[in-house]
Amino acid sequence: MHKTKSAFSGYAVKDVEAARSFYSDTLGMDATVDQMGMLDLKLGNGASVMIYPKPDHQPATFTVLNLVVDNIDDAVDHLTAEGVTFEQYDMPEIKTDAKGISRDASGQGPSAIAWFTDPSGNIISLIQE
Repeated sequence: MHKTKSAFSGYAVKDVEAARSFYSDTLGMDATVDQMGMLDLKLGNGASVMIYPKPDHQPATFTVLNLVVDNIDDAVDHLTAEGVTFEQYDMPEIKTDAKGISRDASGQGPSAIAWFTDPSGNIISLIQE
């Protein structure tokens, strides 16, 4: 294989305009709909994610997008005030606090992570390293 020039990821949503509004207005990200009706989501590191319409979309059972933040408590508080609901987990490997944050003091991974969904049910995480 030849050396890859660039790469991007993509996933589906039921409603591109609802996704644009959520990613742009709620999350404050650069999200624009192109001529073909796909959402171009610009990430802070210059990369893009292509979000495409699929009316019969079924969300994945795993995280499709991870957003790294400096302070997870501030980010969760801000998004909660914007109406975002954080997932609650009480499993042996993942437990969240009242805010929906899983904290890890072991140093084995991110110090904290919290999960929420977009309007189509896609799972997104906030990660504080």
